[in-house]
Amino acid sequence: MHKPKEEFRERALVVGIVRPNQSRFLVNDYLDEIELLAETAGADVLERIVQKRNRIDPAFMIGRGKVEELALAAKYLDADLIIFDDDLSPAQVKNIENVCEIKILDRSGLILDIFAKHARTREARIQVELAQLKYLVSRLTRQWKHLSRQVGGIGVRGPGETQLEVDRRLIRKRIAVLEKSLEKISKQRSNRRKNRSDTFKAALVGYTNVGKSTILNALTNASALVEDQLFATLDATIRSAELADHRRILLIDTVGFIRKLPHHLVASFKSTLEEASDADMLLHVIDISNPNFREQMRTVESVLAELKIDDKPILKVFNKIDKLQDSSLIAKLKNDEQPCVFISAKRGIFLSDLRDQLHLFIERFSKTMEISLPVNEAEIISRLHDLGEILSIDYQDSQAIINFKTTTINADRVQRLIAEKNFHVIEL
Repeated sequence: MHKPKEEFRERALVVGIVRPNQSRFLVNDYLDEIELLAETAGADVLERIVQKRNRIDPAFMIGRGKVEELALAAKYLDADLIIFDDDLSPAQVKNIENVCEIKILDRSGLILDIFAKHARTREARIQVELAQLKYLVSRLTRQWKHLSRQVGGIGVRGPGETQLEVDRRLIRKRIAVLEKSLEKISKQRSNRRKNRSDTFKAALVGYTNVGKSTILNALTNASALVEDQLFATLDATIRSAELADHRRILLIDTVGFIRKLPHHLVASFKSTLEEASDADMLLHVIDISNPNFREQMRTVESVLAELKIDDKPILKVFNKIDKLQDSSLIAKLKNDEQPCVFISAKRGIFLSDLRDQLHLFIERFSKTMEISLPVNEAEIISRLHDLGEILSIDYQDSQAIINFKTTTINADRVQRLIAEKNFHVIEL
């Protein structure tokens, strides 16, 4: 029998910077995260190097002397690459590579590599390629090792610069093609969302690897991919869940957030996150067992504000309570973070509390209306069935008096629908 081929794992050093007014503890926390990212990408971290600096060196990020120390450490440990926790400029990458003579990667490059590894659908692959090309276009010069001698002067002008410009132009053309493809996908998503407009929608948002997909599977009996890795989910997955009184709700699983997530990565995944922008409410999923969960909460809140969807009703879902060491934390959070629930999606603990809260949110953000229209308007009555719940119909002569309950968003649609016909609506 043939043994399965083992995955080749690169050997990496990670580098972090302690800036003024920044604690060593916070930087170590960042490096814990970059180690997880490296592990997800397929690298084993051999050692951490931390440099305290008052200002960033524009040529070498951590200073030439420290880079020379880094080169010696990489050679001694037989490392394959060096990963910086912060984004590097093209010049910094080139200068550090020249000294260390091994592959240099920054935070954005590492995240993009993980995205490429986990992209499964056509949309995810397009989004990843788009983000990679935007990242690459400003770093193109270092890709052309064979032109490195062409730095200007007599006898060396022309071909090198021309080739680089040709490549930049090709990349920009490809970016334009990908952006058009994403625009088309976005329109298709928009049409699909219109078909789901009658159902209450809740989007699962949160830090990467907090258990959003596990919650989706637990509430909907779906089979969304669940892995103990960062950025296991890149696409929006939508499934239907049943609550009390046979009410149904659509749950939308989205890509996870992370600290220091580069803006161009958020922009590239905008079409996926549009699903969250169309939701009636957000479920902010938090890994309560993570010692740094408060910092993660602030990161998610910051990204939601950047996406301009932080004004939606939000239910905080504290997950993984089965891993919590200090149970007294739950009582404090219940007092400070309302509305909230505490669950373990993996073990099915207190999922009924989450379902009850979802039902309450639907009730809280619903509107009851009284609609008066002729009994022969069967088409409108059928549409009302699609947009909400008809509580009762009272037939009086040629009129039908309908008591009707729907979501806040659908209430506006009903108002427009009735106004077009000049019929009567009263909000109760």
